[in-house]
Amino acid sequence: MDKKPEKLVPEVRFKGFTDDWEQRKLGEVGKTFTGLSGKTKEDFGHGNAYFVTYMNVYSNPISNSNMVENVEIDTKQQEVKKGDVFFTTSSETPEEVGMSSVWLDDKPNTYLNSFCFGFRPMRNIFNFYYLAYLLRSNNIRNKMIILAQGISRYNISKNKVMELEVAIPKIKEQQKIGEFFKQLDSLITLQQRKLEILIKLKQSFLTKSMANNLDKNPELYFNSASIKWLKQKLSNLTIKEFKGNTKLNDTKPGKTEYLDAERLNGNAPLFIDKPINTLKSDILILWDGSKAGSVYYGFEGSLGSTLKAIRLNPKLVNSFFVYQQLKSKQDVIFNKYRTPNIPHVIKNFTKVYPIYFPSMAVQNKIARFLGNLDALIEIQQKSIKDYKGIKKYLLQKLFI
Repeated sequence: MDKKPEKLVPEVRFKGFTDDWEQRKLGEVGKTFTGLSGKTKEDFGHGNAYFVTYMNVYSNPISNSNMVENVEIDTKQQEVKKGDVFFTTSSETPEEVGMSSVWLDDKPNTYLNSFCFGFRPMRNIFNFYYLAYLLRSNNIRNKMIILAQGISRYNISKNKVMELEVAIPKIKEQQKIGEFFKQLDSLITLQQRKLEILIKLKQSFLTKSMANNLDKNPELYFNSASIKWLKQKLSNLTIKEFKGNTKLNDTKPGKTEYLDAERLNGNAPLFIDKPINTLKSDILILWDGSKAGSVYYGFEGSLGSTLKAIRLNPKLVNSFFVYQQLKSKQDVIFNKYRTPNIPHVIKNFTKVYPIYFPSMAVQNKIARFLGNLDALIEIQQKSIKDYKGIKKYLLQKLFI
């Protein structure tokens, strides 16, 4: 007896939906069109028409109607319409080829950039939001990556894209899925805006609470009528400074966390058999490499040779206060205290870099406030990461 064919349904489904999904090739449910053609550099940046940028398509499942640029009106070009889908055709990595975006605006005289192609679905086949997230789902993205061809730069054929099969449920189920991801993206955007506000608040506080010279007190006084600030070279506040000397070739797995430029760039933590040589109150500076001069804090473990630890005198300064001052001047360190060409922090950095500081009581107040702000920023960053993780998971489970 023949087995019944398995139902074409996703792993996770909203309550109340039981119908099979239909599978169709994109080319069966719509037609492609090209972006701008026959243009030179002189044609862009002016005019009463617009074109949707490459980065708009790459960055947004739903196109941002404000991410357009000016171009002259040209009746020979294909205007975009509400519900059109745009695909990127080229990128430096296969993972970034074929990124899609759905256009939901009715703006006239709007075209597509020349590095993308368009797809116009038949009417009433797709819910726009369902289609937007379907084409960004794990299954479709994996198929796109397979289609990417090239060596130093990768391209994708629109004819091959049109051969892709997509799963299409009834329109009501599409609406449910599309609305869910729309709300989830709105929630992520809200969390990102909150994060931006916190970062701006911290930057404003740093500007208003730190002295840059001794002739002018900062704007914030912390319930004090006046604050007397002192100025010292960083080395005069230091009781110990040392450069890391741990070589991975000489180590075995152990319990001491190891830190180097690769770990700072997000590589997985590494634990070795060397003794701990830094305290959590030490200020760390990346001494060599393209990001030389970057300042870090709060690590206890063993340092690689590209990092230097600075241990401050706790009777003179609050180390977290000094770290925040250095971090707020990160661009100054990059521009004034590194060697040209191959970046290294200058050898006498601590002997020439000035630190401004008030009484220990005021330092502690500033440090506490900044620490609380950092904690809020970290919570907000984790919240965004969690929401994005949920979205990534459901893009795999709610689609076929």
